Amino acid sequence: MNDKKILGNKTCGNCLVPGGITGGAHKLSACSRCGLVFYCSRDCQRAHWKANHKQCCIAKADRAPQQQQQQHQPNRLGSHCSAASSAACLEEDCSICLDPLSGAPVTTLQCTHVFHAACVAALQHFGVKQACPLCRKPLPAGPEKLFEEATRIYTVIARRVKRGETSWASLAVAEQRDVDKAVAKWRAAARAGHTEAQYDMGLIHLSGNGVAQDGVEAAYWIGKAAEHGYPAAQCTYAFLFLDGTGGTGVAQSYEVAARWFRKAADQGNADAQEKLGGMFRKGCGVVQSNVEAARWYKLAARQGNSHAQNKLGDMYSNGLGVQQNDVMAVQLFKKAATQGHAKAQYKLGVMFDRGRGVEQSSEEAVRWYKKAGDQGVAEARLAVLGYLERLLA
Repeated sequence: MNDKKILGNKTCGNCLVPGGITGGAHKLSACSRCGLVFYCSRDCQRAHWKANHKQCCIAKADRAPQQQQQQHQPNRLGSHCSAASSAACLEEDCSICLDPLSGAPVTTLQCTHVFHAACVAALQHFGVKQACPLCRKPLPAGPEKLFEEATRIYTVIARRVKRGETSWASLAVAEQRDVDKAVAKWRAAARAGHTEAQYDMGLIHLSGNGVAQDGVEAAYWIGKAAEHGYPAAQCTYAFLFLDGTGGTGVAQSYEVAARWFRKAADQGNADAQEKLGGMFRKGCGVVQSNVEAARWYKLAARQGNSHAQNKLGDMYSNGLGVQQNDVMAVQLFKKAATQGHAKAQYKLGVMFDRGRGVEQSSEEAVRWYKKAGDQGVAEARLAVLGYLERLLA
């Protein structure tokens, strides 16, 4: 050993090989978390961590008194570290996977311990009872769990309102407290990128059910969910542009509305398909085309959309965009009418009255006229009166 000199008394914490040998045969690296134990390789570090070091490894920051009392600021990923601690934590390894924290998204838990965001998400996947691997403090709920809890709480209040047991304008103190709790959970999930939570945040602020009505807040969250590809949100967002709803900060634009309806329609949203058909029929925001209108109406009608069934029935009745076919028109009017669509009920009455696409029947005509009239269709009421006058004549 005349050409090798042992420098110091450091040894690998796992295999006990001596370090500091001249020539670099055994270069030891300190645990980046505690700095008290040394290792000759990454494999030894992982093995020792699993064996017993995990239980006794104390971070440098945790050993320094009062350091954790410093004010924390949000970092680029929404976690909370001061500028100094962020730089320090990125020099360490994630205590879950033992890979370096730098170069990957990180999350700082409420206990101030820092891990890879993906590692924390993996733990949260198993439920909120999981705890910080270092101090065992329970992990905060993940966005999916927050969304489920918020929905469950809010649904209880919404059902009471629907049953007439209370109203959104006169919630009891305890009920309002539950609504506020649900909204807080929805907001936390929405900020974490949960699209359904973002959409629900938009809807409740649009309606003002349990919260102060805020069109700008509503448009912001609905827009977030729409940008993340949620079809229901894309359809609602399109309606905001279609109407230029006051107080939302969204300027009326048929072109933008048509684009968002198209995004939702391409994903199979029946309401968006029906509205897109209407825009092609009228030429609003798109080049007018009865053929395109009929195509989108068909897609929505097949999903049971009564508005699309009624409008497609009109197109078959008049031969617009499709070959004229009274039998097909009657079938479509009847599908919509049996779902309670008032205008379709009236039109079905007309088809029976005139014997178009179906055997003429005054009795059936009056039956459908009455159904439509009861829902406020003026033409249907006049048709019933005309039928009675003919009987009395």
